[in-house]
Amino acid sequence: MSIPSFGRLVRFVPKSGNDILIGEPTDKNVDVGAATLAGKDVEVSVFSGSSVLSPGSSTGKTEVIGRVLSPLAESEVGTIRCIGLNYVQHAREAKMTLPDVPVLFTKPSTALADPYPAPTVIPKHTLKDDSCDYESELVIVIGKKCKNVSEATALDYVLGYTASNDVSSRISQFAQSQWSFSKGFDGACPIGPVLVSKELVPDVGKLHLRGLKNGKVMQDCGLDDLIFSVPKIVSFLSQGTTLNPGAIILTGTPAGVGFGFSPKEYLHEGDEFAVEILPYIGTLVTKFEAEK
Repeated sequence: MSIPSFGRLVRFVPKSGNDILIGEPTDKNVDVGAATLAGKDVEVSVFSGSSVLSPGSSTGKTEVIGRVLSPLAESEVGTIRCIGLNYVQHAREAKMTLPDVPVLFTKPSTALADPYPAPTVIPKHTLKDDSCDYESELVIVIGKKCKNVSEATALDYVLGYTASNDVSSRISQFAQSQWSFSKGFDGACPIGPVLVSKELVPDVGKLHLRGLKNGKVMQDCGLDDLIFSVPKIVSFLSQGTTLNPGAIILTGTPAGVGFGFSPKEYLHEGDEFAVEILPYIGTLVTKFEAEK
């Protein structure tokens, strides 16, 4: 399977109907997440394919986004892999030693969620503990099956990048040595708003990430602060293990998460959190609701 060629892909439902479409925004500079949140029309050149893994080519038709979806469907991602403690500043914030190898935990595919306007629901057990937290992250998307790849060839298997909020239940996390339960609830992995090709982003270290809670900047860091690079992460995770097309890898979060503040900056019903990665990827917006 070859890696398809594209710039920025968005998966969406158009204003004109209910079909799920794939395409490229006609404005190459538009921040799809910020524009749709502001109620602006975002025009997309529609592709012939039904998945970002095989998007096809432009049909010559355009549609306006009615609702942004996650770039990949739940059925495409498989087990979601996440790297913990992967920013130097976050390790210092947590008063932890820099790891020698990537720290892996997983989320089930049912944690995958769409960006705004889809809500992110805080589960009842997290509401009881008042410990719902955010983590702004870059996501690697695998485009070609790989196993036992070297760091030198790892990027050959990468399709592109998007953004995620690794939503976490801190009380549960700190009560356990494994993090999958505390970070794996339904909807705990919104991703989007677009998938950006690795050709547009040959060096993720030149990207800049911010996390904003209700418009207030909480996280602000260049991706040159990553402890383990994208090639290192992909190579490490592929040792003895097949990574299928559509697999997504969350790469860790910088300093500024809610539990690091006094008082804590946890998330509650009505809060809005934005993960902004510039240039190209744009803003992943999620609005939080309490589970009823």
